Amino acid sequence: MPELPEVETVRRGLEPVLVGARLTAVRQNRPDLRFPFPERFIQRLDGATVLRLDRRAKYLLAALSTGETWVTHLGMTGRFTLGGTAPGDFVHAAPVTGKHEHMSLDAVSGTTVTRVGYTDARRFGFMGLIAAPGLDTHPWFAGLGPEPLGNGFSGAHLAEAFAGRRPSIKVSLLDQRHVAGLGNIYVCEALYRARISPRLAAGRVSRPRLERLAAVVRDVLTEAIAAGGSTLKDFANADGGQGYFQHRFDVYGREGQPCLTDGCAGTITRIIQGGRSTFFCPLCQKG
Repeated sequence: MPELPEVETVRRGLEPVLVGARLTAVRQNRPDLRFPFPERFIQRLDGATVLRLDRRAKYLLAALSTGETWVTHLGMTGRFTLGGTAPGDFVHAAPVTGKHEHMSLDAVSGTTVTRVGYTDARRFGFMGLIAAPGLDTHPWFAGLGPEPLGNGFSGAHLAEAFAGRRPSIKVSLLDQRHVAGLGNIYVCEALYRARISPRLAAGRVSRPRLERLAAVVRDVLTEAIAAGGSTLKDFANADGGQGYFQHRFDVYGREGQPCLTDGCAGTITRIIQGGRSTFFCPLCQKG
């Protein structure tokens, strides 16, 4: 499933096309994705102007001139694609194409029309239209923790959130109530760089080590965004390109391979925590 860096990469790819553009010729070829499309989805989206494009956790948020926010979660295989961007490319609106493209629209900015499509082979993604004043209290967003790249995320926040907690630090970091948007890949990488065992109870990690961990999480995510995210199977950005951070993995997916730390004789190990694979070095990450 795309994690924060992948969703942020998609946001940055769509931003120049969508922000300031008027959405026209909205089309859909089925009533639902993981959940049904919003009631009167086409009518509510058609004619609206995108004021800004944000991200919250793993959600894309397009603030509209209508006072609603168009929310998209990519699920496992959701992908936005961009079509012709030259003026006059379309005489008539292009239809939804292919069996996996479930909706599309034209983004009109001046004399430039860009076709934006949404494909989702497994249909685990979903979309919503939410009134802006109720966004933070909507069930999808209520209770989410701070953004790991925002000012609310720090070692102090982690110390407060994890105080007395028995679940492992790995499982606790994946809990969206503590940190919004962190996923399995980048938690594994961050714990390795911070030299913290994924098995250690969250409440037993000292404040100085949590300070170090918070800084490392920021570094890992920033590097991943700069690399365009990670492509393991299905992810591609809005231009169809793949991410390249997977070529920099220190531990994720490297089971049985030697640890990359200079002087370490350890071998990368895989265990299951909370139903997810955890990759770590037992020597570098003893406690």
